[in-house]
Amino acid sequence: MAPAASQHILRIPGPVARLLSPLPVAPLEIGLRHLLAGILARHPTLVERLAADKPRRIAIAPSDLPFVVVLQTGNADIALKIERKGNLASVDATISGPLFALMGLVDGEFDGDALFFSRDISVEGDMEAVLALRNAIDDADIDLLSEAAASLGRPAVPVARAGRRLAIAFARVIGQRPMERGEEAR
Repeated sequence: MAPAASQHILRIPGPVARLLSPLPVAPLEIGLRHLLAGILARHPTLVERLAADKPRRIAIAPSDLPFVVVLQTGNADIALKIERKGNLASVDATISGPLFALMGLVDGEFDGDALFFSRDISVEGDMEAVLALRNAIDDADIDLLSEAAASLGRPAVPVARAGRRLAIAFARVIGQRPMERGEEAR
């Protein structure tokens, strides 16, 4: 029998999350906005599919971090904002789960249905908005680590390789088996 999806998901340890709590969100927001701008430039169909729809706010809420990423779509634009969990303004939908599960959804490393039915992620609110986001991301075939490396410019390839090695090492340090690229959650 195949192992459950939750056994493959790295989680940020509680003490690390507590250390991140008092940090300002502005530097993280600037970095993520830069990453989003690069992704949108390299995957223009995301803008076509998500920005053409009515305005919506979708919260991506890592359960193991004190921050929430809010995507604002519609009106021919896609914007990103970081908010603290306690200060989250009204949103149309919320997708919650461990950070690495949410990242794996974008990368295509995890099956969203499997994560949802195993209760590793939860979805609340406007399901149409969530499905539109999911379908647009799936069709764009995004690799977050490569996108992050590409946003750095010329040193992209070595940075991507180093990032993958660090992720594997981190998984081993915290006692979890890292997923190999392309391995599916079951």
